[in-house]
Amino acid sequence: MSAEAALQQGTEKKEKARVLKNLAGYMKGAWTFAILAWVTVAAEVVCEVLIPYFSQFIINIINPGAEAIAQGYKVADHTGELFGMAGAMLGMAILSCTAGILAGVFSAIASARFGRNLRQAMYYKIQDFSFKNIDHFSTSSLITRMTTDVTNVQNSLQMILRMVVRSPFMMIFALVMASTISWQLALVFVGAIPFLAFVLFGVAIKVHPTFVRVFNAYDDLNASVQENLQGIRVVKSYAREEHETAKFGKVSQFIYKTFVKAERLLALNNPAMQLATYASMLVIAYFGSRMIIESGNAADGFNTGSLASLLTYVMQILMSLMMLSMSFVMIIIARNSAERIVEVLQEEPDLVSPANAVTEVADGSIDFEHVGFRYNKNSEKEVLHDINIHIPSGAMVGVIGATGSSKSTFVSLIARLYDVDQGSVKVGGKDVREYDLEVLRDAVAVVLQKNVLFTGTIRSNLLWGNPNATQEHLEKAAKLACADEFIERMQDKYDSPVEQGGTNFSGGQRQRLCIARALLKQPKVLILDDSTSAVDTKTDASIRHAFQTEIPDVTKLIVAQRVLSIKDCDLIVVLDQGEIAEMGTHQELMAKNGIYRETYDSQQKGGDFDAKDESR
Repeated sequence: MSAEAALQQGTEKKEKARVLKNLAGYMKGAWTFAILAWVTVAAEVVCEVLIPYFSQFIINIINPGAEAIAQGYKVADHTGELFGMAGAMLGMAILSCTAGILAGVFSAIASARFGRNLRQAMYYKIQDFSFKNIDHFSTSSLITRMTTDVTNVQNSLQMILRMVVRSPFMMIFALVMASTISWQLALVFVGAIPFLAFVLFGVAIKVHPTFVRVFNAYDDLNASVQENLQGIRVVKSYAREEHETAKFGKVSQFIYKTFVKAERLLALNNPAMQLATYASMLVIAYFGSRMIIESGNAADGFNTGSLASLLTYVMQILMSLMMLSMSFVMIIIARNSAERIVEVLQEEPDLVSPANAVTEVADGSIDFEHVGFRYNKNSEKEVLHDINIHIPSGAMVGVIGATGSSKSTFVSLIARLYDVDQGSVKVGGKDVREYDLEVLRDAVAVVLQKNVLFTGTIRSNLLWGNPNATQEHLEKAAKLACADEFIERMQDKYDSPVEQGGTNFSGGQRQRLCIARALLKQPKVLILDDSTSAVDTKTDASIRHAFQTEIPDVTKLIVAQRVLSIKDCDLIVVLDQGEIAEMGTHQELMAKNGIYRETYDSQQKGGDFDAKDESR
């Protein structure tokens, strides 16, 4: 073995040990049942290997041999002994069956609790992930890891507790019993067992990389399904069903071919097992028969009962290895799943609350001091470059710019959805990195571009903003967001159902509900990231007017594409390619004849304004 291969093998061993050690920490509440499963499995195996031991005495009583018959042996004289042995076998069978049932129950409980612990740990971990952490795995991959991968590992644990533990017990106990009958014939296993072990481990090494590719393909498959279902209206409106079907079929076909390749390798287990089993039986039958002839089937020598018991032990030993090989298939699949699960569990959130965090936001003032930011640390170009701005508490600030000018990134830094690479972002006079994350995000409410509503009711969705909000609070927030007009028209009003993703509401209605939800937090800073794009200009103006009159102390940042949505703001920031190109009031920016004036003129010519809107 080369030094490079030895190093790689050592690294793989350390990785396996790390994965196992990490997963063992999630056996809380399952260890008791796991140990009980092992104890009952051992009891089941002991009873099972004793049955052939008693059967040899029954065979010898029924078939005592020619020499014993010549000496006047009669079966009738040994009826009591015969029934005693049969009773012992029946008792062992009942105990073995009972222990097997209990072992199945205990292993199922242990594996179910283990699976529950893993899912909970992964879900709680994901809740602490930043956007960057989630982007590292992708949403579809995280779903696969929490469902398919956890199920694989859970089933593998149940298999380990039952079969993987049972097989070595059976092999050891059966070998001991076989050796007590004839240690010479038991030597046949010295050749059979290493041969099978070589085949099993060789197949396992070859198959594992194949399953790695399979589970990566599962991520792509889930991503395709998730994307298709979320955008099903677009798919149908463009008549792209065939294209989506072909895309899905391509990934599905890859998984199929890869699985077939893996199964071809795994299929080597069965012929190898059959070869070892029948070869062992032939060798034992041949030499055992010769030993019976030589001993004359004497009761105190190697006899028919001894051969029958030994052949039973052959089947028990080799069948235990066969079960072990079947378990190996499950373990091979679960190994990759376990590694993927541990990747999530060991991922460290890059945004965490500091020690001795600040637990109160003084006011809604915002300061950007020489801020630089890039999504990828290795990227040469910054997404935001040298941003400097002071926003006093209670101000209404508009942010505008072309698509890709980093408007959303700019406001995301305020709630610390990402961390800056250079400079600092301050809220209430403190660097956002000094705050407790929950405190900061309670004080900075963000309504993102993608308006998400959850399955439930309008009330349950609004209460995300404040679980303790009263009906009066709900109605006030809805009124400020101009959502009350359609809520009051609904039959169940605030208890009206919300379907998954809020698909039973229009885009504008979803936006207004999300704004109302943010207002219920009673934040010091309110950020609307293009959150009124789907509402008409009249409603947009009503919302802005309500903000100015009803929540004057809240700092309001409005990211918009329409100049009309921000023209009345105290300050307007124009972003261009990640830099502040212009800054000032509507009148000041119009006088500069820059990007803002150009945008205003193009939108006015395009009919974005009407007489009533312009007069406001």
